[in-house]
Amino acid sequence: MPILEYKCPHCGKKFEELVGKYDEAVKCPACGGRAVREWSGEMFSSTGKPAKHCNGDCKHCSGC
Repeated sequence: MPILEYKCPHCGKKFEELVGKYDEAVKCPACGGRAVREWSGEMFSSTGKPAKHCNGDCKHCSGC
């Protein structure tokens, strides 16, 4: 189960959440609004090499 970064578009709070799946709906602990994934940092492929033009959102591509 991954720990992912989220940001609330309503109140701006950034937080980490332990989720069962990467596309699981997450509520903000501060205001209760639906939070969105925060895509930050450099993404790497399963080989450990930096991925080219990758935003980390694998549901929109075939993966790295």
